[in-house]
Amino acid sequence: MPDFFSAPLGQWLSSAGATFLLIALAEIGDKSQLVCMTLATRHHPLPVILGAISAFAILNLLAVLFGAAVAAWLPEWLVILVVAVLFGAFGISSLRYQEEDEGEAVAEKSGSSAFITTFLLIFLAEFGDKTQIAVAGMSSTVAASAVWTGATLALAGTSVLGVIAGRQLLHKLPLLWIHRISGGFFLLLALLAIIRLTQTL
Repeated sequence: MPDFFSAPLGQWLSSAGATFLLIALAEIGDKSQLVCMTLATRHHPLPVILGAISAFAILNLLAVLFGAAVAAWLPEWLVILVVAVLFGAFGISSLRYQEEDEGEAVAEKSGSSAFITTFLLIFLAEFGDKTQIAVAGMSSTVAASAVWTGATLALAGTSVLGVIAGRQLLHKLPLLWIHRISGGFFLLLALLAIIRLTQTL
């Protein structure tokens, strides 16, 4: 198990900063940021942000505590299958949106359901992903707490940027089209997961 506080303050800050930059650059435009962006068009931003940050914090903690072995906890095919089902269900739900529902305010869809949806989608989509493996690898060479802090702050930042972009989109497009676009996006992610599943089996 890694030593969480094994570095002097200067070295700790340097490691956290390097991790922050590396992970932030890797995640810009990645699927997790796009998921946050899409969810923010349907839900109040705060639970989306909190759900994403909670998922990333736990994923990064697992990575620094147990290293790359965390990806082997569950069979890869099972994780991919659950991801495909979740993305598919969310996509179909978005496409079934009817224009007469437009009176329902986005803010009314906030709360625990938005938090849980965001948490599950991010956690499962990123479980064993390249970012988590990178965090595990870095934590084996420098203070794990610095890696966890830098990575979690980076992923929180990219998630917030995704939510801001989603909220801007909400003001520029009709709600019906936002649901159509988000539905197509999640169905595409589900299709990519199915393709990856067939390659894994």
